[in-house]
Amino acid sequence: MNDVTAAQTDKLMADLRLVVSDAEELLRSTAGQAGEGAAELRDRVQASLARARAGLADAQDAAISRARAAGRAADDYVHDNPWRSIGIAAGFGLLVGLLIGRR
Repeated sequence: MNDVTAAQTDKLMADLRLVVSDAEELLRSTAGQAGEGAAELRDRVQASLARARAGLADAQDAAISRARAAGRAADDYVHDNPWRSIGIAAGFGLLVGLLIGRR
């Protein structure tokens, strides 16, 4: 995982923690009352949720684009090197079979 992705993940996790914290505070403060403070807190929770949703959407889009790029690269490699790909797959299968057989 590169530094940009790690930073995005850390930021997203911090946003999600903030959402949970605000939601817990909202539940505690509105348990018996509904006033100006509760409305302000609800607005903060909604803003935090919107930021978290946007962050999740961005992270999802980035993950999808990376997965597509990796799939295209693997497809190109297999088309350019079919016999080598078969050998690698057979070797991997043999290794997995040996490891499973030892149990």
